[in-house]
Amino acid sequence: MIKLDGYDDAIIGPAMIWVDKEMVDVLVYDAETIREILMSRDGMGSDEAREFIEFNIEGAYMGPGTPILVWPEDVWSE
Repeated sequence: MIKLDGYDDAIIGPAMIWVDKEMVDVLVYDAETIREILMSRDGMGSDEAREFIEFNIEGAYMGPGTPILVWPEDVWSE
C-alpha cells in the first residue's frame, strides 16, 4: 500500500480495489482532514488547500496502490 507522507491523521482505513483483474489493497483518506492539515500546518486558505489536493494528490497516479481520497462533506447534485 502507498502511504501519503504527513497525512496519517486523515487515514480512514484500507480498501480493496480491482486493478487489471487483480485485487489490490489501497489506503483511503478523508480529503477534508487533509485540507485541515494543510491549512493548520502549512498556512493555506481553504480554497488553496483544496486546489493543492486536487492537483498534487488526486492528480497523481502512483501505480496500482494509489490511495483513494474521499470528500465526505461534498454534496453531488444530479
